Amino acid sequence: MSENLPPNRRDFLKTSTTAGLAAAASVAGWQTGWAPFVRASEKAGKTYRVALIGSGWWGKNILVEALDLGGCEVVALCDVDEDALDIAADDVDAMTGKIPAKYKDYRELLEKEKVDIAIIATPDHWHALQTIAAVQAGAHVFVEKPTGHTILESRAMVNATRATDRVVQVGLHRRIGPHHVSGMKFLKDGGAGQIGMVRMFAHGGGGPEQPTPNSPVPEWIDWDLYCGPAPLRPFNRKIHPGGFRNFLDFANGTLGDWGVHWLDQVLWWTDEKYPKSVHCSGGRPIKGPPVLNDEAQSTDAPDHQVATYEFENFTAVWEHRRFGGNEAEKSKVGCYFYGTKGTFHMGWRDGWTFYPDKKGEPEVHEDPHFDNEQDGHNVKLLWRDFLEAIETGRRPVADVEVGHLSTNLSLLGMLSWKLGRSITWDGEKERIPGDDEANALLKREYRGEWEYPV
Repeated sequence: MSENLPPNRRDFLKTSTTAGLAAAASVAGWQTGWAPFVRASEKAGKTYRVALIGSGWWGKNILVEALDLGGCEVVALCDVDEDALDIAADDVDAMTGKIPAKYKDYRELLEKEKVDIAIIATPDHWHALQTIAAVQAGAHVFVEKPTGHTILESRAMVNATRATDRVVQVGLHRRIGPHHVSGMKFLKDGGAGQIGMVRMFAHGGGGPEQPTPNSPVPEWIDWDLYCGPAPLRPFNRKIHPGGFRNFLDFANGTLGDWGVHWLDQVLWWTDEKYPKSVHCSGGRPIKGPPVLNDEAQSTDAPDHQVATYEFENFTAVWEHRRFGGNEAEKSKVGCYFYGTKGTFHMGWRDGWTFYPDKKGEPEVHEDPHFDNEQDGHNVKLLWRDFLEAIETGRRPVADVEVGHLSTNLSLLGMLSWKLGRSITWDGEKERIPGDDEANALLKREYRGEWEYPV
C-alpha cells in the first residue's frame, strides 16, 4: 500500500504549487499565526543550506514543499542509485537554476558540505544511522517515519538529538493537518464522551503473491550500500525502487508504515505515553509463504495483522489487511474512537465524523484539508513548523521523541508477532520485564563495518 504515488513524479515536481496552503491555514486558525514568522524570515534573508539524503519520489516531494516556502538552498543530494540522483539534480536545477553537489555516501556528504538541514527519506533501516550522523555534524533533521527499524535504534536517535541540541522533525504530517487538529480538539473537549476503546486500521486489496526473479545489480546502483547494516539480499526489482516496506530486513510492513501514523493519533489524544502490554497475531494466508533463494524472492511481511495495546484507561487495536477492502465501513484507513456519547472516526481523505449514540442528534462532520491535494498530505505545514522550531528553539510538533513513542508501538506489535505471544512493556525503562528472549529483539545485529548506535 502506498500513499498515492503520482504517475509522473518528475512532471509533478516541476508543477507543484502552494494552492492548498491558504485554505488549510484558514481552517486551522491557530496556524495562521505562523505567516508573520515566514515573512520575517524571508525579509531577513535567512537561507538554510539543505541536503536531501534519499532522492526518490517522496524525498523530492518534501524538497519541493521546502523550496516552495523559500529560505532554502539545496546544496547537496545523496542516493545510492545514480539514475535517481541525476534525475533529482536535474529537477532541482529546473526549480532553482542551480545543480547541487551529488554524493553516493551520506558520510562523505556530511563531511564535505556544511549543511544546516538534512532531509532523510531513505528506507527505514537507514533512518537511525543517518539522523545520528547528521545531528552530530551540526545539522537539523527532517526525517521520515518510522524513527527506527528497531526500538533501541530509535532511542539512540532521541539521545543523539538531545545531546547535540538539534531540532529533529519526524514526517508525521497528520499531527498538523487541519482536520486532524480540529478533530483532536473535538475529542479532547469531550465531544465523544469518555473513550474506552480505539480501533485503527488500514485495508487494501490484493491476492496471492508470486515470487519475483532476482536479477544482476544494475551498474548504476550500489546495492551493498543500499543494504548497509541490513542483510545483503540478492538484488530484486520488487525491493527497489519503492517496494522495501514489505521486506522485513529493511522495514516493518504495513504496521511499521501506515500503522505509525494512526498509532500516533492515539498517543496525541491520550495523556498516556505507552501501553502496559501488547499482543499481535497475523500471517500470510493469502500472500503465501515468503520466498528467498538465489533465483527469486517475495515479500515477507504479514498480509494481515491484529495488534492489541492495553493502556491503563483504554484499549487500542490496530488491524490491517492487504486483501479484502473495507467497503462495508466505507473507509479504508483511519481510527474509530468509541466513547460514551458515540463513535468518532478520524479519517484521511474523508475528514472526520462523529456519530452520536443519542437518537435524533445530528452527525458532526468536517471535510479534509490538505496543503497538497494531489498527495493528500500537509508536509508544507510540517516544514513550516520545523523552521519555526529551529528559529525559536522550541520543540517541533512531531519532535523526535513523539516519533519515537509512536514508532515504538508499531515495533512492539511486530516484536509480539515475531515471538508469537503477548509481551509486557515497561515504557519508562523501555524494557520487557523478565523476558530475555523478547529484549533480544529490541535491537539486531548489524552487517559488516556498520556499528549499532548506542
